[in-house]
Amino acid sequence: MLAQFARRLPFFYGWIVVAVVFVTMGVGVNARTAFSLLFPPILQEFGWDRAVTAGAFSFGFMVSAFLSPVLGRMMDSRGPMIVSLIGVIATAAGLLLATLAREPWHFYATLGVLVAAGSVCLGYSCQALFLSAWFVRRRGLALSIAFAGVGVGSIVLLPLLQRIIEQSGWRAACLALGIFAALLLTPLVFLLRRRPENLGLLADGDERVTDGAGGVARPSNIVDPAWAAIEWTLARAMRTARFWWLALAFFCALFMWYAVQVHQTKYLIETGFTAHDAALALGAVSLAGVPGQIALGQLSDRIGREIVWSIGGIGFVLTYLALLALESNPSPVLLWVMVIAQGALGYGVTSVLGAVAAEIFDGPHYGSIFGTLMFAAISGGAIGPWMAGMVHDATGSYAIAWWISIGVSLMTIVGIWMAAPGKVRAVAGRIGRIRQAA
Repeated sequence: MLAQFARRLPFFYGWIVVAVVFVTMGVGVNARTAFSLLFPPILQEFGWDRAVTAGAFSFGFMVSAFLSPVLGRMMDSRGPMIVSLIGVIATAAGLLLATLAREPWHFYATLGVLVAAGSVCLGYSCQALFLSAWFVRRRGLALSIAFAGVGVGSIVLLPLLQRIIEQSGWRAACLALGIFAALLLTPLVFLLRRRPENLGLLADGDERVTDGAGGVARPSNIVDPAWAAIEWTLARAMRTARFWWLALAFFCALFMWYAVQVHQTKYLIETGFTAHDAALALGAVSLAGVPGQIALGQLSDRIGREIVWSIGGIGFVLTYLALLALESNPSPVLLWVMVIAQGALGYGVTSVLGAVAAEIFDGPHYGSIFGTLMFAAISGGAIGPWMAGMVHDATGSYAIAWWISIGVSLMTIVGIWMAAPGKVRAVAGRIGRIRQAA
């Protein structure tokens, strides 16, 4: 029935998949981001060390990291509908059960394991696994539009959650978000499929044109035919330097992302901003990421993934430099520099996160390969916030943590250029150069 509906649409069904992912990520990823808003009132209520409290986020990320290869294989075998449904159930359950928490391990189990694991199923890693298969020529644009749902969700949900926290407490905010996620996302995930071929369609909505041998003819974007001809398994991929450079780039990308995201709200409050302004800044970062991600994603389809990834890394370098300056000069100008650099530039990394891996290791075992790469990424996302909290507890300042994060931001740029996805498959804007060279 869904296949018939998809074929009768006046537009490509892949854009419905993009819309579903947009909404799913807008809620699912921000359920994890909301930890930054819950962090201050939880600290105030229980008086625990920052490293202990932030450790709930990091611990959940580490558990999610170990689950990523399993989720990759599950995506290959079961598809996105089942994986996303598991994510909705885990996220909603974690938020609802968090309202009963009284001890640190309660938060580790709920806001940590359940919400973080559920958000991984609904977030960048799992969505990129199947969404990349729906588009080739417009892969960067499609991924960036879908992932921009995180920014829209942030500017809508996070200020509302902050208001609920201020008026009714953090438990009421968890309850409201858990119920909302379950009711909105459950019916949507049933519209998802692994590949367009599952519905009798082709990527990008192309018409089925046959070649002389009766196969489907599609323009080739392959730069390295020998590499692309290999059927990449996880074991085979892990024996290549490219895999490990990509793993380094992924690790550093989420390290630089979450080291600031988890601690940003508390840091801004301590530098003199109000809790409301700090919450607006968190939402504004994601809002700035909406046009930034879409523009950079579309740009990556023309100039290449490596350049856009580098722009994202530079954006986080500027973010951390602005945070360092804010400690001695908490001005609105510096705050907006941080917001724009982090959102409009730094978040551009997500628009190519799934594309770079697909263009290097595309094939029937891509799910397990990408899931393992996301183990590296999520490990970085776990270690970054934990490191920042530990540095603050030891020194009373975030300065050293921000300098470490600058170094990590530069390393992610090195990693992506060494992995060089553009030397395996070209983006649409450079296919003409391949034909001219041939």
